[in-house]
Amino acid sequence: MIISYQGLDAFKISQGDLAISVNPRAKVSADVTFFTGKKNETSEKSGFVIDGPGEYEIKDIFIKGFLLKEENTYKTTYLITFEGMKLCFLGSLEAPEEIEDVDILFVPVNADAAASYKLAVSLEPSVVIPMNYDKKALEQFVKEGGEKVEPIEKLVVKKKDLEGKEGEIVILREE
Repeated sequence: MIISYQGLDAFKISQGDLAISVNPRAKVSADVTFFTGKKNETSEKSGFVIDGPGEYEIKDIFIKGFLLKEENTYKTTYLITFEGMKLCFLGSLEAPEEIEDVDILFVPVNADAAASYKLAVSLEPSVVIPMNYDKKALEQFVKEGGEKVEPIEKLVVKKKDLEGKEGEIVILREE
C-alpha cells in the first residue's frame, strides 16, 4: 500500500491497480473517493463517491462511516479495511466507540495539537499520520509525541511492517 499526501486533509492511497482518494481538492481518478466534510467537485473518474455515514463494500474495500457533529457542521469519520489493514480517517477530534484495532490513523491537528495527540494515542494505532495542520501545530503535535520525526515523500507499508509499532508518527510531504 502506498499513501501520499495531497495537502490539508487530502490523501491518495493505492495498492496495485486500486486507488482511493480522500478529500481531493480537484477532480481525480480513483476507484473510491471519500469526503470527511463538505464534498468537493468530482468527475466520472472519481469512482464510487462516499460523502456520509453508512457501510460500504467496493472492490474488497470495506468502509464504515460515522457521522459526528462538530460545532455547527457535520463531519464523517471513516474506518476502512483494505489489504488486511484498518485505516481510520478522523473527520473531527472525536472518535466513535466502534473505532478500534486501528493500524493507520489519520488525525486532524490544526484545531488543538495536544488534544489531537491525546486522541490519537487513546485509539492505539500502529502509525499516526497528522493532517490539516500548519507548521506550528505540527511542531506541537510532534513535541507531544516526544520523538524527532523527519518528513517522507510517501508511506509504503504492508501489514507485517506494522508489527511492534505503537503510535509511530509519520509525516508525509505534500505532493
